[in-house]
Amino acid sequence: MRIATAPPSGVKRIADAFADSGKRAAFMPYLMGGFPDLATSCGIGEAYAAAGADLVELGVPFSDPLADGPVIQAAGTAALEAGATVEDVLRVGGVLAGSVPVIVMAYANLVLARGTEVFARDLAASEISGLIVPDLPMEEAPALLAACDAEGVALVPLVAPTTTDERLAEIGPRARGFLYTVSVTGTTGERNALDGLAAVVARARAHAGVPVAVGFGISTPEHAAAAAVAGADGVIVGSRLVRAAGEGGAAAVGREVAELEAALRL
Repeated sequence: MRIATAPPSGVKRIADAFADSGKRAAFMPYLMGGFPDLATSCGIGEAYAAAGADLVELGVPFSDPLADGPVIQAAGTAALEAGATVEDVLRVGGVLAGSVPVIVMAYANLVLARGTEVFARDLAASEISGLIVPDLPMEEAPALLAACDAEGVALVPLVAPTTTDERLAEIGPRARGFLYTVSVTGTTGERNALDGLAAVVARARAHAGVPVAVGFGISTPEHAAAAAVAGADGVIVGSRLVRAAGEGGAAAVGREVAELEAALRL
């Protein structure tokens, strides 16, 4: 008789994705849930997985997205206007989780409105592997961290070029899944150049016991390759792919992901 086994925890799925990517750095494209509509966003996520994504970051649209630049802000606004809800986006995440580990990115108000324990349970019920809350400071994270730990969901913190060594020393040991390392100051968005990337990665790695993934500003295959050369374990690309999704849907993002993924294999 075959005995049913529980699915692996989100923390383990993320660790396995980084370890088994077969690339110089794992590739994690960003998807705005519900943009341009729910069905298309799910198809875009499936195109990500088919084109070689190792993990997917799934954004929940929010009315005041402090960390996002104009492309992702506009996508979130369009998703909200189309009626996307937290529940809708988690359902999209649940579909995608059958193919690739999904890390939800949600702002603190969305998490706190439902309650930390409820939100963590909802993520686990959808087999979502991790959670990023960009506007939740370290000092206010313990309750959510405990709730996520209890459900096997990785609470992923962010650090930036401006994060002091003292705060890095406190944030690093609390990181689950990976340490999201912001490559530039400012909001998300495409950049022409990424200066000082190796130093940013090195500082994060010195305090992290989990993989270091770099995001913000990375928008070309050359940028992705440079992040890998700089020592990043993972590369996150958002605005370029959200823009492509708005211009050409799943087919367009599939081509973009294939090019970015290939750059990490060279």
